[in-house]
Amino acid sequence: MIFSEKLQILRKNKGFTQEALAEKLGVSRQAVAKWESGQIYPDISNLISISELMNVSVDYLVKDQNCAVNIKAQPDTDLDELIAFRLDANVNTYAAFMNEVDATRPDSHDFRYENGKYMYHDTYVGGEEFAGEEAVWKDGVAVYAMNYMGRVLADGFSGNFLKEALRAADVNMPYRGPELYQSGEYTYRCKVTGDFTWFQGYEEIYQGTVKVYECVFHGGLLK
Repeated sequence: MIFSEKLQILRKNKGFTQEALAEKLGVSRQAVAKWESGQIYPDISNLISISELMNVSVDYLVKDQNCAVNIKAQPDTDLDELIAFRLDANVNTYAAFMNEVDATRPDSHDFRYENGKYMYHDTYVGGEEFAGEEAVWKDGVAVYAMNYMGRVLADGFSGNFLKEALRAADVNMPYRGPELYQSGEYTYRCKVTGDFTWFQGYEEIYQGTVKVYECVFHGGLLK
């Protein structure tokens, strides 16, 4: 992933507008817009300021990064197996209108799926503006979690299309949905920094050229 994409994700996960980020960095909004569009690159002093504000290293900002899952041997978790289960749970719960269970919190929506030694639970509150968490347990021990918060931006949003896009997640993008998914007038996009062990991301949906939905998320492995 290139710098412009990383900056967009980091800014949105912090809840900053381009104007707010520009103010914190002491630059113009146009400069931030050009950084995020890839037209220009910030100088070293601005890179240092961005790294401090976003709590990431300059090295991370300037090095291109492949967003595909980086599979590393873990002492307690087989990533191949865990990712496969997370994808299996994805098409057997919310995204597939399946396995809704009793609420665990007031006014929450909960989904649960089990297969062998793994259990998945997803719980969220809200509707057009929502927040939630999904987690995975292996042999009764929590090994993975992801938090998310999103909102509907326009009347053209389709919940059915969002679910359809989420069901299209694959081993290269097992966090929410795929990098790009299109159906009819709708387009889903998802960008992620990091890998399955520790990541943050941003997804959005367009109806034609109108942005109708957005969601930020972050998660990773647990010890």
